[in-house]
This record gives sequence, C-alpha cells and structure tokens, in this order.
Amino acid sequence: MPTASSNYDQALDRAAELWGIQPDYWDIWGKPHVTPPETKRAILHSLGVSTGSKQELDEAIAAHARQEWSRLVAPCLVISVSQRPRQFALNLPADLADLDAQVTVKPENGSPAVSQVPLRGLPVAATMEFNGTGHVRKFVPLADELPLGYHDVEVRVGGACASMRLIVAPDCAYRPEGLRAAGIAIALYGIRSERNWGCGDFRDLQAVLDWVADEVGAGFVALNPLHAIHNRRPYNTSPYLPNSIYYQNWLYLDVEGIPDFAACPRAQRLWAQPAIQQEVSALRDSEFVEYERVHALKMRFLKPLFAAFLREYRAGSARAREFQQYVEREGDLLRRFATYCALDEWIHSRKPDVWLWTEWPEPFRNPDSPETEAFRKKHWRLVLFYQYLEWQISVQLAAAQQHARDKGLAIGLYHDLALATDRFGSDLWAHRSFFAAGCRVGSPPDDFSPQGQDWAFPPPNAARHQESGYQLFVESIRKNCRYGGALRIDHVMRFFRLYWIPDGADAAHGAYVRDHSDDLIRIVALESVRHKVIVIGEDLGTVEPEVRQTLARFGILSYRLLYFEKDGQGNFRKPSDYSPQALVSSTTHDLPTLAGFWIHRDIEERRRAGVIPDEANYQAQRAAREVEKQKMLDALLAAGLLPSWYPRFARDIPELTGELHNAVIGFLASTPSMLLLVNQEDLTKETAQQNLPGTTWQYPNWSRKMHFRTDELYSAKQATDFVQMFRHWIERTARANRR
Repeated sequence: MPTASSNYDQALDRAAELWGIQPDYWDIWGKPHVTPPETKRAILHSLGVSTGSKQELDEAIAAHARQEWSRLVAPCLVISVSQRPRQFALNLPADLADLDAQVTVKPENGSPAVSQVPLRGLPVAATMEFNGTGHVRKFVPLADELPLGYHDVEVRVGGACASMRLIVAPDCAYRPEGLRAAGIAIALYGIRSERNWGCGDFRDLQAVLDWVADEVGAGFVALNPLHAIHNRRPYNTSPYLPNSIYYQNWLYLDVEGIPDFAACPRAQRLWAQPAIQQEVSALRDSEFVEYERVHALKMRFLKPLFAAFLREYRAGSARAREFQQYVEREGDLLRRFATYCALDEWIHSRKPDVWLWTEWPEPFRNPDSPETEAFRKKHWRLVLFYQYLEWQISVQLAAAQQHARDKGLAIGLYHDLALATDRFGSDLWAHRSFFAAGCRVGSPPDDFSPQGQDWAFPPPNAARHQESGYQLFVESIRKNCRYGGALRIDHVMRFFRLYWIPDGADAAHGAYVRDHSDDLIRIVALESVRHKVIVIGEDLGTVEPEVRQTLARFGILSYRLLYFEKDGQGNFRKPSDYSPQALVSSTTHDLPTLAGFWIHRDIEERRRAGVIPDEANYQAQRAAREVEKQKMLDALLAAGLLPSWYPRFARDIPELTGELHNAVIGFLASTPSMLLLVNQEDLTKETAQQNLPGTTWQYPNWSRKMHFRTDELYSAKQATDFVQMFRHWIERTARANRR
C-alpha cells in the first residue's frame, strides 16, 4: 500500500475523478459517505490503473489524456436530433491544423456523402502538448439533415484517417398521446393451465391476454424478464441474474405449437408414451415450477424436432430460408450465445461435475480461441440447434404480441430488462472485455437492506462500451423492445452511476462510479421511438434528484410504489401527489404482497430463512410494520375509499379484507399516473411473494405458480370478484385505454 501523502492523495483524487469514481454520496437517511482511498485504489485497479505511487498515477492520467488527444475523432458521438450546431471534435497535430479534411458520412440507410472541410477557417477550441508535439482541437460541422439513427463518419486529414459512430437520437422517448392504461403483472413461468408442461409458455400467455382483454378490460400484461437462464435450482432460476440478456429462455416455448412437432414421427411416438404423460401431469400439478425436470422434458422433444427441421433445412424450404435470414440478422451475437450453450451441454455431458465456464478446459474459456472455433465447426449441428430454439422463441413471442394487438390492448406485452448478468453465464464468456474485473455491483445500506446488497456480478466497462459505439448496449435495449409495447428497465440509475464493491470488501464499503448517462439515455429514447415502446425506469432506492429530472425530460416514466411514496413526515402521499409521468403499483416481486404485508408474512419468512439477524431486529421490524399499516389505513380513510363503518385502527384488522383490498386498488387507480399495474399475487390476495431477497435455497424464489389455472380465471369466485373490482376502477378512472 502506498505511503499516504498530500501529493499522492491529490493524484489519487484526480485519477478517481477522471475514471468516474464519486468522492462521496448521500445515503437514504441523508447521511454523507466519503469514498475512502482504499476503495478508490481498488476500483481504479479493476479498470487497469496502477495506483502504487504518485508517479504511477501521474503516468496513468497523462496516458489517458494522450489517448484522447492522439485520436482524430472520438470513437462514438451521440447527439440530439435538435442539437445545433451539429458538430464533432477533431484532434490533430498542429502542423495539420490548416489542411483540408475529407469527411464522409455514411447514413444508416442511404448513400455516403463526402465533403471537403477547410480546417484553416475553423477556430481552435483547445490545445495540448505531449511527446514534444503540439495538438489542437477544432469542431467540424455536420449536415443538419441527418435523420435519427446510427451513422458512420470517416475523417481523413493528410495521411491520417479515423472513423466514428454517430448516433442521432430523439429528444424524448415514445409517448402515445392521451394514454392512460392499467395492466396485470404475471410471472410467465408460474402460469397454470390444463395443457402446459409444468411451466407457463407462450400459448398460456395468449390465454392470459384473452382474459385481460375480454374480462378485465386492461391494456397490457407485464412479464418477468424472459432472459435465458440455466434453469437450475436454487441458484440459476432468477430472471434478474440471467445467462444472457440478449436471448430468451426456451422453457417458455410451446413445444406442441412448433410446426415440426406435428411433422415429427419420433416426437409423436414419444408423446404417446404413458411415462411421458405421467411426467407432464406431475409437473403440471406440482406446487412449484420444477425447472430442471421441465427443461429435461422439453429437451427430449426439442432435439428430435430440430432433427426433423434439419432435413427441411437442407432441402432449402421457405421455413429454412426464414431461419437462415434470422440467423444472419442476429449475426455474431447469436453465434456466440449458441456456441456457449453448445459447449456448456457438451462439456457437462462428459464432465458432470463441471457447471461453470470458468472450470472448462482453458482453450474453451476464450470464445475466440482456435479450439473454440474448431468446436463450433465440428459441432455445427449442436450450435445450430440453439439458434433454432431462439428462432422459435422469436416466432412465438412475436405472435403473442400480435395477438395482444389484435385483441385491442393499447400496449400489449410489457417486458422487463434485468440489470445483472450472471458472471458464470454466456454474456461474460462471450463479451468479457465489456465488464470490469475485481469489483461487483450492489447497493449501499438502506431501509430495505441495512447491510447493503451485494449482487455479485461485475460492473460494465463504460470506456469499452463507448469504444465500440455502444454496440452491445444498443442490442440489449433493441432485443428487449422487439415484441412488446412497453419496457421496464431494472435499476435505471445504472445509466448514471452504479455502486461498485471491490473484491474483498462488503456492501457497506463501496463507491458510486459514473457512466455516460446522456449517451445511454439518448440511445434508449432512439430505440423506444423506433419500436414505439413506452419506457419505464425502475428508480427506487438511493436516487439523485438529477436522475429523475433527466428521466422526466426524456419522457421515461418513473416507477412509483405505494409502500415507498411518503412525505417528509413518513406519511403516505395522497393520490393527487403522485407524478403523472409514472407507473404506479403496490408492490414488486421483491416486496410483500398486499395480503402478505398486512399479516407480516415477509418478516416471518425472513426470520425463518435466517435473514433477520436477531430477536431484537425481528421485533423492531414487526413494530415498524404495525406503524406502517396504521399510516396506510389513515391514507385510505383520508381519501374516502373505505366505508364509514370500517375500523379506524389497523390492529383491529387481522388480514387484508375485501374492503381494504378494494381501497388500495382504488387509491392507486385514482392517481394521475399514466400507468397502473397490479401484480398477479394481488389478484386473489395471496400472501407469498415471488422472491425473498437475501435467500437462495431457504425460500422457493422464482418458482411460485398462479393460484388458478387460465380456464379458472373466468369462473373462480376469487378471480371474478377481483375482475369486477378492478374493472370498476379501470372504468371509473378512465384507464380503459384500448386501441
């Protein structure tokens, strides 16, 4: 560890600022936290910066400046469509400053435009000297008529040449005029039906869409993230810690709905076996989703279906051409994902104890090694199989969104983009340079997690993303917008800053690191407008004021939960105090259901799982909950949403009654917020939540099924009572927004 000195500390602070490490932050209780030197050193080290001495820090800072000034142009420039003047920075040696520059703009769609720009007439904006050579910076104008999109700019000055990705983005995300809608949030894996194979699938989704359209009168169905996961309990089932954020989980495939199912004799024979029917029935009737068993069962069919399709593929049928076009469109991103899946299956089948790519034979840990390429060529059928699965997912998911639109739903499907990606998953294997090693992402201590949270996945390398023209970031937004009308972005503060925890430290000893927020938000707005997708930013937790201000300016909806919307005295806000530019809901997958909140089930589950450290803490949480319940009751009474005879004290209400349930939904529906969302567990006043943060095997996370089958939603009294109540509030508050 370096010797402390004012000169060293000043150099460390300069480096930390240059690499985006915040010197301090304010926690949720209004207490300031100063980033200690050891945390700054650890984060800088994870970004490849040597911090052993002042000289090393000075050299790193100087190298950073040289890298910036030695480039003719930045690797990427993101601008607003209304930005004037349109221009880009040009850095060049002083002896080239008076030459002409040849600027070629290659629009995303259109012919290249070439212009000669006399540099002599442009003013010098800044100067820099290094290696004995003076450098100047000038700003070169761009054409005003460039449309929205992803363009490329090539610049030649003398013998120097460089290119830059130019992204022209809208000033605001997509916002339909006059939209005011309501929706139901479901966990797709948990849908029960008479026909699925123990896990909700895309045909079940269409059945839910029918119910929402015909009975509820709502405008959208919100889904859990559909990202690909490893489907292994208890550690690899979280949709918020996926194998890949770019591709989806084939567990959701309606196997019988794939055209190859009916045309495959082998699949038909297998389907007719009593043992298979017994397994399907057992999985369908199981209390929780049995991920491994459902995965194994579906794979027994998907492999022969692909073999049947492969014969058609070789014959060059229309479907074969459609598949080939899909593979070509997806390009290297799908090729790498499918290669990872093929390697994972192949290696694990030979070495059953190997579950992680970090334990694979060394050459296969590198997606670009000669050995990996040789595997890809030798096992091309297996690689193609996983591409086939993603193709079928895209076909069925597109059909589900089209079905929603045909039923008149204003939004249709509402998707969810996870913040994280599993450090042992395909994204890390395939795109390692886009992540920083030596740190994990988490959150500082707050009311919800007094010790802070360690999410155990590596943070993004912002410089690498910018260097690539944000290619992977664009794909993460684009691929999750394709088949829906709304996109929720988990932990939207990521665009501004993330809380980094150095390896070896706990969650209370991290620091915030900033990202290129303006660039990222503009790209989100561009993809939102292109796909006509409303964007909701999950902005809960420690949120700087500028975050919500920027999101509002770009038309990104805030995410407001009843539990957290309180005034300075800790009282629940009135409905009229909610933001119009927001989605409002009572809870999320990580929080108690309304019924569970009222009977303290979440607290009891945390105690049972060992998450609550001691008896005193347990009693304190129960006491605090009683206070919260009374404040909620006071807010509902003040809003005039409970009958005059209703009890005035929460202690006199042992469980969530129908009147209380109705009042909460009415409270949320009465807000001016654009979107209203009710979770599936609150349809029938269920007490168990989908996920209990801080647990894995201690709680059946991400496995709970809906209380009713899809056909029972139309007849079961609890379901029909909810429909009647919810539809009343939808109509009363003018949320029956349909196409």
